Amino acid sequence: MSDDISCRNDPIPDRYGSIDRRTLLQACGAGGVVGLAGCYGPAESPAIEGASVETVVDGLVHPWGMEFLPGDRAVVTERDGALMLVDIEAESADPIDGAPEVSTAGQGGLLDIALHPDYPDSNWLYLTYAGSDENGDTATMVGRGRLDPDAVALAEFERLHAAEPFLDRSNHYGSRVVFGEDGAVYVTTGDRQFKDFGPEHVSQDTTNELGATLRLDPDGSIPEDNPFVDDPDVRDAIFSYGHRNAQGMTIHPDTGDIWQSEHGEEDGDELNIVEGGENYGWPIASYGCEYGSDEPVGDRPDERDDVVEPVYYWECGSGGFPPAGMTFYDGEAFPDWQGDLFVGNLAGQYLGRFTVDGRDVRERDPLLADHGWRIRDVDVHPETGYLYVLVDDGDAPVVRLVPD
Repeated sequence: MSDDISCRNDPIPDRYGSIDRRTLLQACGAGGVVGLAGCYGPAESPAIEGASVETVVDGLVHPWGMEFLPGDRAVVTERDGALMLVDIEAESADPIDGAPEVSTAGQGGLLDIALHPDYPDSNWLYLTYAGSDENGDTATMVGRGRLDPDAVALAEFERLHAAEPFLDRSNHYGSRVVFGEDGAVYVTTGDRQFKDFGPEHVSQDTTNELGATLRLDPDGSIPEDNPFVDDPDVRDAIFSYGHRNAQGMTIHPDTGDIWQSEHGEEDGDELNIVEGGENYGWPIASYGCEYGSDEPVGDRPDERDDVVEPVYYWECGSGGFPPAGMTFYDGEAFPDWQGDLFVGNLAGQYLGRFTVDGRDVRERDPLLADHGWRIRDVDVHPETGYLYVLVDDGDAPVVRLVPD
């Protein structure tokens, strides 16, 4: 059985900044769904074949990132600055002391999370967050602290890197963090919502670290083999540039490729395979339009040879797919999902599923579309193979998909 997703009169925090849903609803018509990119039709939510949905814990406050610890526990970030230890078996969540001070204005806060690949032998826990300088201006930051598997506190936290410049703005922090197969730390940064759509845009200006993917050593230093370390016109930490606001990033379990999900302007959302030294086009090349118009932002990526085309995109007028966290399914619980890519959809309020064959990506039927959930992150439990989902809300659950 399918249900329409109801439109709520609350602010939209991700692509419009803060716009009342009622304003957009007038353009949707009865039965429509207000999304960050516009209006969606009634959401179809077929039953998930062979799977059931279970609530693990309730009552989290805008959870953003999730990382599993060995055993039956996970660490979850809440955007207001809390770091939570979720006991999966006990179905409980308790705060972990020692998280950094964060700026919670706009889209800021405590954002993504990653464990050192050698955890617990190397017991570093990495966090990304919006942090401020002495003037109150903010930047996307990455830091780390030590989390003993038996401890309830994060110790020795240190800031490793701030994506400069600091700005008096509170949107588009990007802020996913993963470890690549090369052992380096990859962090996404957003364009901080600058609207000058031309070649001088911050995402095309490599003298700053905005609208980019950064590559760092685990101690925060700059790897000597970064693609631009010998270029005086490019910041040494930059791995790729020309991004708008990538809020999803994951490593392909077979190829080791870095995949990202990126917000477009009006539609123009993208899935990208990110390679070092490349320009991903924003805003000189995009499949999106300026908000409230059919005016394209830049050229089409397939008409330029100086930018990398997305492997999948939502063109202007399509309704878009405002994307968030993502993961490839490599568990044993759902054999039919092996190799599929799962991506959280925020305004569309469902979990996207995509089959992937090399660079060929095909969207499948949406999952969880009948709950009205903004899906912020998704991950696979390394032991059970269950799929865990973070819902972005002020009173939010962590849910999981388990085999029937």
